[in-house]
Amino acid sequence: MADAMNVGVNLEAFSQAISAIQALRSSVTRVFDSLKDGMKNKETLEGREKVFITEFQDNLQSVNRDLNELERLSTLVGRPSESHPLHNSGLLSLDPVQDKTPLYSQLLQAYKWSNKLQYHAGLASSLLNQQSLKRSANQMGASAKRRPKVQPSTLVLPPQYVDDVISRIGRMFPDMSIELFRPNGTSAVLLVTLGKVLKTIVVMRSLFIDRTIVRGFNENVYSEDGKLDIWSKSNYQVFQKVRPYLCVHPILSLLTWLRSYIKLFQTPCQRCGKFLQEGLPPTWRDFRTLEAFHDTCRQ
Repeated sequence: MADAMNVGVNLEAFSQAISAIQALRSSVTRVFDSLKDGMKNKETLEGREKVFITEFQDNLQSVNRDLNELERLSTLVGRPSESHPLHNSGLLSLDPVQDKTPLYSQLLQAYKWSNKLQYHAGLASSLLNQQSLKRSANQMGASAKRRPKVQPSTLVLPPQYVDDVISRIGRMFPDMSIELFRPNGTSAVLLVTLGKVLKTIVVMRSLFIDRTIVRGFNENVYSEDGKLDIWSKSNYQVFQKVRPYLCVHPILSLLTWLRSYIKLFQTPCQRCGKFLQEGLPPTWRDFRTLEAFHDTCRQ
């Protein structure tokens, strides 16, 4: 009780102020009840008006009286001391606009979350310490030293062999035109034309795909100097969306998968059944079934 008295607040006046607040709320409620009920219980209009005005004035006087009493008690309550249990952070609770700057409540929430995190971290640490590891760090380091290192290797195939493989694969796709170029003498660059739908530039290292560029059938694939343009993107968004799915396939799988775009603008989505979504046809093909999907429908 002594600690409660040290906060600088008159507890007796504080209790009386709470009672005064309750009395003020009751008198205000009577005012609104009087306005809600209006003029009644009298036969003549003049009598109803006289009774209504009298009751309304009495209720307003009660409100004024209770308000004056509350103001008087508020001066007797006193002010709390400036010492706060949370030191300077306790001053945040005195902010009059808590709904706009709830810093104090957020600080308490962060403090609770930090304590809970510390508690669970301690439990996790104790459980991990109870587990016996089969291998120590030294043992793993020793085994790593004994393990032979894998030397990087590069598969370099003769250009004639690569040309022969591309030629044999090209005969498997009669509806695709494949032209082979060697701008640097060794690396092969393929220009694949799929019907009248699109053209694909495939840059290869031996039989491995390095990069692919997909453009529309009517787009120019050559630069100003007459060489294949292997860097510029397509001007159409639909062919830009086809490109990212081609870089991970071997050449045979790439051509098989690319051939599934022969009816790019005539095949509906297998999930939503629509030909267009956000103005684009289904540009994604399932790697196994080659079925068409929109980007959002394949999720």
